[in-house]
Amino acid sequence: MYQRDQIFIDGKWDAPDTDAAISVVSPHSEAVIGHAACAGPADVDRAVQAARAAFDAGPWPRMQPAERIEAITRLAGIYKERRADMAALISAEIGAPISFAKRAQAGLPLMMMSAFCGMAATYQWQHDRPGLYGNDIRINKQPVGVVAAVVPWNMPQFLTVTKVIPALLAGCSVVLKPAPESVLDALLLAELVAEADLPPGVFNVVPGGVEVGEALVGHDGVDKVSFTGSTAAGRKVALACAAGLKQVSLELGGKSAAIVLDDADPSAVASGVQMASLANSGQVCNALSRILVPADREAEFVDALAATMAAMPVGDPADPGTAIGPLVAQRQQERVRGYIEAGKSEGARLVVGGSEMPDGLDSGWYVKPTLFSDARNDMRIAREEIFGPVLTVIPYRDEDEAIRIANDSEYGLAGSVFTADVDRGYAVAAQVRSGTFGINQGYIMDPAAPFGGVKNSGYGRELGTEGIDSYTVSQSISAAP
Repeated sequence: MYQRDQIFIDGKWDAPDTDAAISVVSPHSEAVIGHAACAGPADVDRAVQAARAAFDAGPWPRMQPAERIEAITRLAGIYKERRADMAALISAEIGAPISFAKRAQAGLPLMMMSAFCGMAATYQWQHDRPGLYGNDIRINKQPVGVVAAVVPWNMPQFLTVTKVIPALLAGCSVVLKPAPESVLDALLLAELVAEADLPPGVFNVVPGGVEVGEALVGHDGVDKVSFTGSTAAGRKVALACAAGLKQVSLELGGKSAAIVLDDADPSAVASGVQMASLANSGQVCNALSRILVPADREAEFVDALAATMAAMPVGDPADPGTAIGPLVAQRQQERVRGYIEAGKSEGARLVVGGSEMPDGLDSGWYVKPTLFSDARNDMRIAREEIFGPVLTVIPYRDEDEAIRIANDSEYGLAGSVFTADVDRGYAVAAQVRSGTFGINQGYIMDPAAPFGGVKNSGYGRELGTEGIDSYTVSQSISAAP
């Protein structure tokens, strides 16, 4: 049983200004595995004030970039020593298979820390450019201020690190609001920050639900909001930021398409789609959930996908052999089951999977890997983000139609093309409206490349030097001779 009775504000562990607590429930056993203190409105105000003081009067934004890099490098070293604990904790919280948790839920954030430190070391914090009137203009990259980072439960440490670390490296102070389902790993991160001895107020954590998030996003002391979550919630965040003239970046939902060209190999497609679509039980925003295949080869690709998905072990996330764990909560299981029933009722053909519990499991919020074929792009399973292990195969007549179908979505987060001709893949990628794209794979989260979406998938970018840019403001200085 994990027990957290305090929250982390201003460099100290302290009791919150409320008796409310968050119960963390195992998606596998359905038993309570931990409790965490919940922040109240006064705690949010206290955290923002601490971050404000750290930014306005503290040493952190006034340090040289190299000093901040040294501090984050120290944090990365501490994180590395605890990454096994972090992986096990996230697996227990959200049901991520332990093999995936070790690699992506804990290993990937550690890699991102090191990568951001490397980028910060060569980042142009100050540079001169020729001015129109003959004098050079000096451009200073200054920290944006106090950052509110609001993250969901599906990739909690990865999404936290890709916000918090570049913000800290830029000289900002941060207030983190984790999801209730994954609150424990956020508090473990606070432990590591405390051990790294960052200045007080630079990093603060306010656990809680929607009310805490709304109080944080709407606080007058916040300069920038970085939000990852649903499109519906993102619209509310954008409105709140507009009212306060806050900077905001939004990484929202997706319904990404994999365009399978007529020269692709079915087994290679099945393998690539498995990795890109079903990791974390399909609870990934950039998952490839629409699989567009040539109509005259649909059976080949469906058979290969079905065989691959049917062979994926479903079960206890603590078992290293598990490929598909439970969904994060009962509400998510019911939501995904509802989409499966909708797909059947709308006339798509259920190939494998379904809404019944997997064999051998009597408890847990599980959904079998499910594949539909003979679908149309106007069906709900092709238009709405399901956020579970459900894939929809849609046939197309020619390449132009495939591109039209891929673009016929309110979302634009990711996409991919599978082909034997990489140059042909680049040509297809250039015609798809998405923030990221992969050729013969799903989009990989390369630390050097900016990540984000278009349309209802949000705006702003994380990762790459653009991920540091988003936590800076440009100050222009001109000097008379």
